[in-house]
Amino acid sequence: MVFTGSSAAISHTGKVRSNNQDSGYSGSNLFVVADGMGGHAGGDVASAVAIQKIAPLDQVYDSPAEAERALTSTISSTAGDLIQIASKRPELAGLGTTVSSIVMVDDYAVIAHIGDSRIYLFRDDELTQITTDHTFVQRLVDSGRITPEEARYHPRRSVLMRVLGDMDAHPEVDSFIMPTHEGDRWLLCSDGLSGVVDEAHIEKAMRQGYAPGRTADILLKNALDGGAPDNVTIVIVDVGGQHPLYTGTPTIVGSASTGGVEVPAARSVLPTSWFHPNRAAANEPSHFEPEPEYLQELIAEDRRRRRRRRLGAIGGLLLLIAAVAGGLALFFNWTQTRYYVGADEDSVVIYQGIQQSLGPISLSEVHDDTDVLLADLPQAYRTQVERTISARSLADAEAIVERLRSYQLEPGEVDETLDDAEDEAEDLSTPAPTTTPTPSPTATPEGEG
Repeated sequence: MVFTGSSAAISHTGKVRSNNQDSGYSGSNLFVVADGMGGHAGGDVASAVAIQKIAPLDQVYDSPAEAERALTSTISSTAGDLIQIASKRPELAGLGTTVSSIVMVDDYAVIAHIGDSRIYLFRDDELTQITTDHTFVQRLVDSGRITPEEARYHPRRSVLMRVLGDMDAHPEVDSFIMPTHEGDRWLLCSDGLSGVVDEAHIEKAMRQGYAPGRTADILLKNALDGGAPDNVTIVIVDVGGQHPLYTGTPTIVGSASTGGVEVPAARSVLPTSWFHPNRAAANEPSHFEPEPEYLQELIAEDRRRRRRRRLGAIGGLLLLIAAVAGGLALFFNWTQTRYYVGADEDSVVIYQGIQQSLGPISLSEVHDDTDVLLADLPQAYRTQVERTISARSLADAEAIVERLRSYQLEPGEVDETLDDAEDEAEDLSTPAPTTTPTPSPTATPEGEG
């Protein structure tokens, strides 16, 4: 049975790379995204070869199992073609590509996948990642060593553990069959989209219900707004639905859309990307299949990175503690330059420090327990002392005590101040005015003048 639905495919070079190494295919029953790797020309050739080899599978199958066998065997055999290309052109050694593909058979989606391009299913307003990335970082996530959020920014997030290339003639391809029904929306994309636009924003674009072509345009704009450091390829497939059905002509995008995929002839001139302002980033492979020794080094490096991160966090915490402790020490030293006059149980006391406390920690101590008794002071001044009297210095505090001493009641003397007369009492926190003695007139001897 021919698939009934609508689809769209789009591919863009991005904002950094000078050429498009991605390829995409959208046909009647077959949908594919391939993300090439291997430098300026290798990635172009690898993804285009993959599309050229897989495209003939766009046909009607008797069963999902038949389609799965055809899809996995064709993808796996493409590695042999890439090996032959690399043998003819040694400068293309290391070329390879990811492949994420779907063949629709009746009410089933037959999926085959290798690499880190992704397939998502949007069903009942919920986005689900269907494929698993074959990356070093995904292995760290699966083992619980890092979180998915940390994986998005891990420096080794593009290192592939499995890829379709010239290094393995029999690559392992993931394949499985899933039921699908009307209303499902499938998204196939290279990591130029999934590595820049998070799933929340992908889901938001899918939920708007636009036709596949317009939805693909929105997702591409999101990737470009995010900087688009890599090529971006998107294929969207709607199962049934209200949008126009497949017209019968397949859509091929990216490097596979340029025609033949013959190995480029050697050039004596520099490629145009040599003059690209971001030449190193533009020609650098986005993926490669590491040797086992290199993977062991990556694991060791990851351990070192986590250790450095822990040491950095501990160092930062120690610096913060030291800064707080230093600030508290400076604050305490400052408090010890302050004085105030207060009371203990029965006498006037000069305290060194300030009246406040830090929880159970007092910021003052007794400097001098004077012989001025609270009982000998008029009520108004006794109240001021009990509330404490601030002093600007030790000499100021001692002067306040001396003024209190002068207000002491003589034995038998009646306290003529009242509580409500406190405002009329002298404010002892105000320094006593200094008086300048007035010189006495000089007597004029008699007879003079």
